[in-house]
Amino acid sequence: MRVGLILGEAFTGLRRNASMVVSVVLVTFVSLTFVGAAMLMQMQIGKMTDYWVDRAQIAVFMCREDSTQTTCADGVADEEQLAAVAEKLESPALDDVVRSVRFETRDEAYQNVLDLMGEDYADFITPAQLNETYWVNLEDPTQTDVITEAFSGMDGVEEVTDQMEYLDPLFDALNVATYIAVGIAVLMLVAAVLLISTTIRLSAFARRKELGIMRLVGASNRFIQTPFVLEGVFAALVGSALASTAIFLGVQFGVHGYLRENVDFVTTWVGVTDAALVIPVIIAIGLVLAATSASFAIRRWLRT
Repeated sequence: MRVGLILGEAFTGLRRNASMVVSVVLVTFVSLTFVGAAMLMQMQIGKMTDYWVDRAQIAVFMCREDSTQTTCADGVADEEQLAAVAEKLESPALDDVVRSVRFETRDEAYQNVLDLMGEDYADFITPAQLNETYWVNLEDPTQTDVITEAFSGMDGVEEVTDQMEYLDPLFDALNVATYIAVGIAVLMLVAAVLLISTTIRLSAFARRKELGIMRLVGASNRFIQTPFVLEGVFAALVGSALASTAIFLGVQFGVHGYLRENVDFVTTWVGVTDAALVIPVIIAIGLVLAATSASFAIRRWLRT
């Protein structure tokens, strides 16, 4: 019976402050959607980083005829210089660093360019303009400096490059986007907390006579406070449910239905399983913030 009475009081408060409750629901929905999006974005960055770090290679470009580096003073790399690089890559000193090595000739590089850019580029580029290259995969992708230091300045080597250097700006941009989403989410959550507190105080003020009577008949503070806390929790629960639905639909239709089909260079995407991990977290955040702010607001009002 007490449970029914408490729930009745809570729904009465929701009905009396419908417009404020709708505001709380909408602000909670938007803020938690941003929180979930930021979490999914971080998961996506992690998946992309793991995928590309494992596949990114270090390129040891050998000298061309027109190379201007000091290590290319003799022009195109000769057989002795090629052999020296290959021997060093296979040496015991780099055995724990190098996982695999692939040598690409100028003709192979030329054909790869035509396959990638189209046969029309055959009129603008020749095999002689391209480098012979050793493509190196590492056991530990963080040890790129070992290869760079080992081969930079070596005769016949024009340049040593790490493919991850080209991807770092992309990951940095995605991280910035995540921070922006988190910042917006925090501001919206603060707004949601303030709205919940204001809603609870207005609800308590509207029922001040009822609360006075309840105090006179000996109702405990917990019994008085619980309906107000439930009001905030209910509004936050609805907002969390809407945010969860938005996140699920965004992953299902936005990621799988659009991005997966139109963005070819990314092969691993967040999925429904990742959304299933995020949704309970945002629901918990919404409920905890709502319960805490509502409880604090009603306790302060009752002390006045």
